[in-house]
Amino acid sequence: MKHAYSHFVSAVVVVVTGLAMGVPSATPLRAQAQAPEPERLPRFEVASVKPSTGPTGERGQPGGRYTATRTLKFFIADAFFFGTPFQMSRVIGGPAWIDSDRYEINAQASTPWQRSPDGPPRELFLMIRSLLLERFKLKTHMETRELPVYELVLARADGALGPQLRRSTVDCDALIAALQAGGAPPPRQPNEPPPCGLMGGPIRTLAGGATMQQFAAHLSNRVERLVVDKTGLTGRFAFELVFTPVVMPTTPPPPGLSPADPDGPSLFIALQEQLGLKLVSTTGPLDVVVVDSIERASPD
Repeated sequence: MKHAYSHFVSAVVVVVTGLAMGVPSATPLRAQAQAPEPERLPRFEVASVKPSTGPTGERGQPGGRYTATRTLKFFIADAFFFGTPFQMSRVIGGPAWIDSDRYEINAQASTPWQRSPDGPPRELFLMIRSLLLERFKLKTHMETRELPVYELVLARADGALGPQLRRSTVDCDALIAALQAGGAPPPRQPNEPPPCGLMGGPIRTLAGGATMQQFAAHLSNRVERLVVDKTGLTGRFAFELVFTPVVMPTTPPPPGLSPADPDGPSLFIALQEQLGLKLVSTTGPLDVVVVDSIERASPD
């Protein structure tokens, strides 16, 4: 979801003792940016926008509250690709400042967010798009370009899974139904992954019940390239993936977690050894957002 946590924190999947939150469900390579016409986009009830030099972060809060400090390129990627991780490379053109100047957004929706372990609601990103159109006079068009991607595939010819990858026993359909009916999320212990999602820190990813599409979206943040699920695995899986990052953490891990092993496997090797999966580099046709024009917003 680089950042203290990867992405939007929903009412269900929260940051736990220094590990990053779960990520939204993955979306296809093509046709990600379709949405209502601008005049039909949902809007925040109230929203404040101002330049910021503070730390980056993004958080959705219960009751329909949204706060974020990011670059404009990040907001554009969120608004057009619905929060799927690492999509800024698919925002083309525009002045250089959209990738350097940070803005703080504090906004309130008229209705609370719908709870879901799969990530934030689509309406949030359409509200962000509406805000960009109104306050930054954003004008864009869509193109399709051939760009580098990774495919997540089974590493073993016999289709066997790795020792750390197992099918989840959680009834996520029942849990999601209960949450959407207003029920409370189940309690979790420190460092325990969400029952129907995943979370990750600098050296590990923990899943209680994640789909391969969710995991591919999570890996997109790790490898800074879109990852597409080609495993053919259906259902949800539980696992712990531990690896040695390219840049070692400078702070100690949360209590109860082991520190990074400087001699441990890289992410690519750990995927094969621990989960029986691998990343294959290829290219694919991706929708991109081309920025035709944009203006700096006046502070509130």
